[in-house]
Amino acid sequence: MRIVSFFDKNASVHCLEKKVYLRTNSHPMKKILVLGSCGQIGTELVLTLREKFGSQNVVAADLKDECPETLSNGPYIQLDALNKELVRAYIIEQQFTDVYLLAALLSATAEKNPDFAWKLNMESLFIILDLAKEGHISKIFWPSSIAVFGPTTPRHQTPQYTVMEPSTVYGISKQAGERWCEYYFHKFGVDVRSIRYPGLISYKSLPGGGTTDYAVDIYYKAKAGAHFTCFLKEDTALPMMFMDDAIRATIELMEAPAEQVKVRSSYNLSALSFTPKQIFESIQKVIPSFTISYEPDFRQAIADSWPASIDDSVARENWGWKERYDLDKTTEEMLKNL
Repeated sequence: MRIVSFFDKNASVHCLEKKVYLRTNSHPMKKILVLGSCGQIGTELVLTLREKFGSQNVVAADLKDECPETLSNGPYIQLDALNKELVRAYIIEQQFTDVYLLAALLSATAEKNPDFAWKLNMESLFIILDLAKEGHISKIFWPSSIAVFGPTTPRHQTPQYTVMEPSTVYGISKQAGERWCEYYFHKFGVDVRSIRYPGLISYKSLPGGGTTDYAVDIYYKAKAGAHFTCFLKEDTALPMMFMDDAIRATIELMEAPAEQVKVRSSYNLSALSFTPKQIFESIQKVIPSFTISYEPDFRQAIADSWPASIDDSVARENWGWKERYDLDKTTEEMLKNL
């Protein structure tokens, strides 16, 4: 593995003319960049992409100075997704075919820093969309979220096309991003693909400040034999998904023939919906001594504005999406692997 520092905002892009970064000896059909690779989704996505397309063909990029140990099986670069000059120069020089743009400030964190959340979530998207418009990128993946929905959205079996009045900065930025992705597809032919992720559950990486994070933390507490205090009410149902399903769905969408990708804003995606009480009861089947209490905080209002369940029939019809993990199977995997 080689680590390249490419983060200095004052650096001249002419340095690219003096060195060749992360080149392989061949010119693979795919060369992939994952921006925001050290987050909950990015970590597992990079590892899975490297298994599928070869470690040297998938470059991980993030703000961190050094490559995390989990991503040390392939190239890593320190790169700020908002540094337009350097991002453009690096992508053009490296001739990436696919870019996965995961850099974002998530729901709960974004509410504490709305100005920066909007800047990061929107400006980074424009940088990548414009590169694709100019012909430097063949395909883009950009994640949306159930946060695009709001209190006026039908809460049960939320359809693909429905009322969207998000009440959080994160949701507003994702809804705006969906519209821009769709615009760039129709106006400029940019092949951009997207999924509205539900809450994601993983044992390989920590969550990054989302409202659904309790569904990960609860397993850590259970495994440690500790009491769990939930920041949501016991009957708050939210759409969720085991990370393996989410990563598989992402790659399946990106590899689907273009004619099958009929939604160019973002696809609804679902696997299961449950409440804190239901996940607690699932864990108790394995760890009967586990205990829980409920102390709702500001995240309760966010959760109340989101759907309780999702209709993802369009994704199933267009490109064959099908989940593999239910709640008890998710619990089994989490407690076995943590």
